[in-house]
Amino acid sequence: MSLIDQLKEQMKDAMRAKLKVRLGTIRMALAAVKQIEVDTRESLNDDQAIAVLTKMVKQRRDSLAQYEAAGRDDLAQKEAEEIQVLEDFLPQPLTEEEIVALVDASISEMSASSMADMGKVMGSLKPKVMGRADMAAIGAMIRAKLK
Repeated sequence: MSLIDQLKEQMKDAMRAKLKVRLGTIRMALAAVKQIEVDTRESLNDDQAIAVLTKMVKQRRDSLAQYEAAGRDDLAQKEAEEIQVLEDFLPQPLTEEEIVALVDASISEMSASSMADMGKVMGSLKPKVMGRADMAAIGAMIRAKLK
């Protein structure tokens, strides 16, 4: 079953169970996917849908940090709940050891030796870690290894 089909099924389940936050978050995710499909005039595959959900989680984490800094616990709680719902549909995150192993393998595979090769390394890693790790943290790890 594709990720979009899973979202639709979970939306029906959330309607039946009257889970308002879950239902609203899933509808928001489906709307974001549909908007991209309309804009590009093609159906999204699972990898592209994961990218959309990952972007939504990142936006909510940024909002969560801002709400917490402003002392708006009510809004921060709502963002945290939405993050939890969206993460249910993302693949399991990679452990630190798995990320280090992937970065090391990619650096040796690309024969990277300087910062000029960082783009090649990031390009080879992105499809492997999409939705499973923070690309900013991976970029920092690559920078540290290529200095």
